[in-house]
Amino acid sequence: MLNIIPDKEILTNLIGRQLYYVWIELCALVNEKYDMECLWNNGGKAWKYECKFRRGSKTLCALYARENCVGFMIILGKDERAKFELNRDSFSQTIQKIYDETKTYHDGKWLMFEPADTSLFDDFVKLLEIKRKPNRNKNFIENKASNIN
Repeated sequence: MLNIIPDKEILTNLIGRQLYYVWIELCALVNEKYDMECLWNNGGKAWKYECKFRRGSKTLCALYARENCVGFMIILGKDERAKFELNRDSFSQTIQKIYDETKTYHDGKWLMFEPADTSLFDDFVKLLEIKRKPNRNKNFIENKASNIN
């Protein structure tokens, strides 16, 4: 766990203005469809920061940041890989290539993407839906908003 969660200025200085926009849009994409906790940590050897989206003990995906780079990771287990394989033609060539080139471990394929823009976001949504059905819809968001007011 990080003692200090990086703010807009810290992230922008690290990844740059364009990638900060990608980061914010990725967070919005996940938050729009899922009710998840965001857990910040250091990013290990390869990354400066990690932001995991999880509910309970189950991680949906994670975002990573390092100098001039954003990472988006999703782990597909055995059943999830089978779902991907059934629908692989609905994914872009970029997603299929990364999937095919990613090593399969005992606990699944750890797919890491380094998006430079939002062009793969539709594919990311489909990957997330393989992992977990969205639990947020328009009514959920409206109800949550009305409870705040």
